[in-house]
Amino acid sequence: MPFATQPVRRVAAAKGIRVSGHWPHTIPAVRQLLTDGLDLDPGVTFLVGENGAGKSTIVEAIAIAFGMSPEGGSTGARLTTRETESPLATHLQLTRGAGAPRWGFFLRAETMHGYYTYLEQNPGNPTDPRFHELSHGEGFLEVLRSRFDSPGLYCLDEPESALSFSSSLALVGVLGELAAGGAQVLCATHSPVVCSLPGARIVEVGEWGLRRTTWDELELVQNWKAYLQAPERYLRHIL
Repeated sequence: MPFATQPVRRVAAAKGIRVSGHWPHTIPAVRQLLTDGLDLDPGVTFLVGENGAGKSTIVEAIAIAFGMSPEGGSTGARLTTRETESPLATHLQLTRGAGAPRWGFFLRAETMHGYYTYLEQNPGNPTDPRFHELSHGEGFLEVLRSRFDSPGLYCLDEPESALSFSSSLALVGVLGELAAGGAQVLCATHSPVVCSLPGARIVEVGEWGLRRTTWDELELVQNWKAYLQAPERYLRHIL
């Protein structure tokens, strides 16, 4: 597929990289990524799993390898306050679609306020609001409205952390519109709402590594359904 429409066709270990016994190679999902590689479909792919499973590490590394700032923003942005990213990006090779867009955007909830400061210091859009004067959720939605409007690669790391239920539904709508417009999305999430987008690919991340699954089969979805049906069954063990 030399003229694939998606920006990234495949993620694999770079030439000369061997799996080591050091972090982050010790994470099962990272180990599998380096050993077997991961094909990325057009449209939306969700990485879903517990804290520490490696989903955010993988999304971050792919974003950096594509040319995005580790702290968020579009390709070309150079936002750096404190280096916290893993070295995984330098261990990866991205196979790109020759006819695909080279533009991308990395959105990570934990560094959004630093990104707002970067936008204020490097103004490019005269219609941008003063993001720091908005609530966390309002600023997040404004970034979605103003930046998520072009074909390219969108990497999102746990975007639901800033969003209410209704705003999470709005994000699902934005992701659906991006996919329909030819964009490619890779999103790490804990949210059963966000990953419910019809037609999306879901990869469950855990001690087994990476495995493709469906929304109904996700452990996350099953746990939430059980909890909402009878919270007392869970709370009696911790209260």
